Amino acid sequence: MPAGAPGCLYGLAIGDALGMPTQLLPRGEIVARYGVLVDRFHPGPADHPVAAGSAAGSVTDDTEQAVLLAELLLESGGRVDPRELGRRLVAWEESMRARGSLDLLGPSTRRAVAALARGVDPAVAGRDGTTNGAAMRIAPVGIAVAGERLVDRVVETSSATHGTGVALAGAAAVAAAVSAGVDGATVAQTFPIAVEAARRAASRGRWVAAADVGARIRWATELVAGLDPADAAETIHTLVGTSLAAQESVPAAFAVLAVAGEDPWLACRLGASVGGDCDTIAAMAGAVAGACHGVDAFPVEARQTVATVNGLDLDDLAAGLWDLRCANSRPPGA
Repeated sequence: MPAGAPGCLYGLAIGDALGMPTQLLPRGEIVARYGVLVDRFHPGPADHPVAAGSAAGSVTDDTEQAVLLAELLLESGGRVDPRELGRRLVAWEESMRARGSLDLLGPSTRRAVAALARGVDPAVAGRDGTTNGAAMRIAPVGIAVAGERLVDRVVETSSATHGTGVALAGAAAVAAAVSAGVDGATVAQTFPIAVEAARRAASRGRWVAAADVGARIRWATELVAGLDPADAAETIHTLVGTSLAAQESVPAAFAVLAVAGEDPWLACRLGASVGGDCDTIAAMAGAVAGACHGVDAFPVEARQTVATVNGLDLDDLAAGLWDLRCANSRPPGA
């Protein structure tokens, strides 16, 4: 198994946990509380609307839903039944409530799983999903699938909750970058691959009035060229946007990657520092950076912390997803 498979999952979790206490905060407040860049795992502030009381190193819905999706992929041999995904997302939210968490399903996913529970056709249930919920959990598909089938699997996995072109484009961009990274691409080499995947996926969902994700990835990565991390964080927050809209947060994650370059730990720290939906931005950036650079590119202490605090077995998940990739790459009958 290449180091990029577990690297992707660890990077996702590390970025997510770094962004747990800063999520939903404006950039200026993050700087006031944590400095220009978040430097380590912090507990959820007592006054935080969703993260209050969370221990330092705790992950959020980004990692938990990615793990849920990975487990479903492994159980089903790489295919995802949309109704089963809906049932598991509902069960996950119920478990979060039981734990006292306020970090629950996002608006697009909540609407879609409610529709699925009423018996609505999965092809219809996600027709209004425009946010980054599919993109934030899609990394396991990038590990498990390679080549021309990738966009098909992204659409199959995501449409029941995020069936619009803009949401599918965001998910495809992240999955394609992860898949390329696992195969040995550098971070910079993933950018045009992500743009092309976004272009292909955008035509597979319902059109809504939204900026083109692929075009904004290209623009955002060029916009931050030559900026130091502090200036880049301000630029991403102000111009690229850090909301949960797929056309903002996904390009923001790629802009973070463009600035961090060969430093996955910096990618996670910078993503967690830009404000807004920065746990998700850091998780997506960390997943791609980890896929490209491998698990050993992250500090040992950071990997141990997210695994221990959250009870995660990311190595076994990564191995299973890699086995799926290998099995699905064999010719029929081989």
